[in-house]
Amino acid sequence: MLFELTIPPSIKALQNLSTFLDKAAQFADSKKVEMETFFQFRLAPDQLPLGRQIHIACDAAKLGASRLTGKEAPSHPDTEKTLADFKDRIASTVSYLKTIKPEDFNGADKKQITQPRWEGQYLTGAEYAFEHVMPNVYFHVTTAYSIIRHNGVDIGKKDYLGTMPFKK
Repeated sequence: MLFELTIPPSIKALQNLSTFLDKAAQFADSKKVEMETFFQFRLAPDQLPLGRQIHIACDAAKLGASRLTGKEAPSHPDTEKTLADFKDRIASTVSYLKTIKPEDFNGADKKQITQPRWEGQYLTGAEYAFEHVMPNVYFHVTTAYSIIRHNGVDIGKKDYLGTMPFKK
């Protein structure tokens, strides 16, 4: 269950984020604006800029999967500056997530997950997945979406939701 509720949705959210960046690049090109400026945009003065939102969305997904499964996540030093850099980071994260299998989550729901900033407290694996990992993935992808949309790029709810697995 943890696999189905974390890995496929994280992959989809990150792939949709990559699509937002493609549309932002097309917009920037049409307006003769350097795409790299988009990565500094933010919605509020005390909010992290678009580039950091991308970093954290990727980190939430990969580190969440790593902590739950014990599979080492790729390291990204947060030095991305260009569209290609950010798209590579997203692609690297998605590639890692695609290596995770349902059986890698055996026993993960009962694991005790902690982080230094939690000051000795922990969450069970299930709590960590539902209360921390997925809300963080969605928060940072949504914030990136909002920054891009706020700056004039024509993206909407269908872009955020991405391809739906409709049946006939």
